Amino acid sequence: MSDRFTHFDADGQAHMVDVGDKDVTERVAVASGDIAMQAKTLEKIVEGGHKKGDVLGVARVAGIMGAKRTADLVPLCHPLPLTKVSIELKPDPRLPGIRCRTTAKTKGQTGVEMEALCATQIALLTIYDMCKAVDRGMVIESVQLEEKAGGKSGHWRRNDPPGA
Repeated sequence: MSDRFTHFDADGQAHMVDVGDKDVTERVAVASGDIAMQAKTLEKIVEGGHKKGDVLGVARVAGIMGAKRTADLVPLCHPLPLTKVSIELKPDPRLPGIRCRTTAKTKGQTGVEMEALCATQIALLTIYDMCKAVDRGMVIESVQLEEKAGGKSGHWRRNDPPGA
């Protein structure tokens, strides 16, 4: 890990990092997040009784679209040719709510962490949007990078001991 922010030049000005000299490698990132809600809201989603339709199906497609538009939303993010974006949305009655896990892949010169994180956020925001009429108190929480692989910095996984 670097001890400096890479998106600032020597004068402290924001800039897009030059990745032109980096090797093209397979890059993978996994992100996760949750949306907590009332138990009755989760029940409506699971039963498919929501008047707007298949909440999780729409959220999955929205998340994939969000991954593809990450460079449009995050100013210094490079546009990437994604080779895969998968979004798993699982109801969890203990939360109660939906747990989201996103995997993004590319072959390129920079990582796909931002795409995985963006897809997770957009999927969860879509659930909020579709269900807000019955539950405005939903909370999107714990959005985080779980794992990344590829590139010079190699493999990183949340909760691995330092130096592992």
